[in-house]
Amino acid sequence: MKKFASVVLTAVMMFSIFSVGGAAPSFPPPGLIDNPVKKVGYPKHFKLGVDVLLEEQMDLIKGKRVGLITNPTGVDQNLNSIVDIVYKHPEVELRALYGPEHGVRGDAQAGKYVEFYVDEETNLPVYSLYGKTRKPTPQMLEDIEVLLFDIQDVGTRFYTYIYTMAYAMEAAKENNIPFIVLDRPNPLGGEKVEGPVLDSKFSSFIGLYEIPLRHGMTAGELAQLFNEEFGIGCDLTVVKMEGWERDSYYDETPLHWVLPSPNMPTLDTAIVYPGAALMEGTAVSEGRGTVKPFEFIGAPAINGTHLAKRLNDMQMPGVQFRATSFTPQFSKHSGKLSGGIQIHVTDRDAYRSVETGIAIVKAIYDLYPSEVKFSSFFNHLIGNNWVVEDIKQGKSVEEISNRWQPELEQFKEVRSKYLLY
Repeated sequence: MKKFASVVLTAVMMFSIFSVGGAAPSFPPPGLIDNPVKKVGYPKHFKLGVDVLLEEQMDLIKGKRVGLITNPTGVDQNLNSIVDIVYKHPEVELRALYGPEHGVRGDAQAGKYVEFYVDEETNLPVYSLYGKTRKPTPQMLEDIEVLLFDIQDVGTRFYTYIYTMAYAMEAAKENNIPFIVLDRPNPLGGEKVEGPVLDSKFSSFIGLYEIPLRHGMTAGELAQLFNEEFGIGCDLTVVKMEGWERDSYYDETPLHWVLPSPNMPTLDTAIVYPGAALMEGTAVSEGRGTVKPFEFIGAPAINGTHLAKRLNDMQMPGVQFRATSFTPQFSKHSGKLSGGIQIHVTDRDAYRSVETGIAIVKAIYDLYPSEVKFSSFFNHLIGNNWVVEDIKQGKSVEEISNRWQPELEQFKEVRSKYLLY
């Protein structure tokens, strides 16, 4: 009887689905799926810069001694490593590898220095650009005729790979070596530009030039901007992608996500990162050491229910906050049960990552001022010293964001000259 009843119930449900109004309701209900993909297809002619190089522009490196700056994200559209491709290519002589933060193999944690070593698979020297030097020395570039850069950026000012690129461009200029950027998508799309433009007084390796927190540019576009606006002046070639649409998030391309760094496991992480990573400049955990870095925010003294309510009452667009508990396995509050929130992006087009990050910092400061403990690192992340003061003075998120708009609009005008897509 139970089996019969189940069959009847299923039939009734199916009849209801297809007979009312001639269309099925959506399952699950709208709003329950984070970051829905808007597009169902992508141009078949889409190509990464590395694929364009290998198929159409090999004359740039053919017969030359090549130095390659890359990490695990340096793959073609079939996920073949550019290290293997160039090393095995009969018309190219790969002479050296150069690794950014986290290393060529991507196994080093954030901030950990990477030392020189010899790659076991290729027997090539691997020079660290996140160790004793962050800029290739003349000795590192001996016998190199062309430098290749192929690394996936995540679209945020304080992600260090774009400054590894900039320093390598400076070294290329100083040593009369052509510099080639193999372009890749901005995972956050190339339209939205957010946050304060860096004050040059806070220039560092997590913000070298006066650009906003979410810049809306590809690595190739940034290379052109750095080269012209900030006086690098190297012999630069950008190998453009083919078929990339500027409004596309990474999951709207035919590409697979390869972790750009150990704490950037998914596109969802990258979407919240421009704002959530501001927590790194406080004593509150940004979720490092958990399965949801930058999506989990909290500390042992925080009541997640109270924090989630405070944030949801602020009605930030495109996002909801859920109370949660987590125990980081490393980094801040390692081994300690922490209360806090998880960031759930419900509409990524409406979502404003930087303003949301400011809202989270403000809400925690308002509820738990002694837990925040701003460090000087916060000012380098946000790119100025006035946001902290405005938060402490009780300014609203709107007041704070309005203050950075004039410089942001000026940057957009400069930026427009270097857009390739």
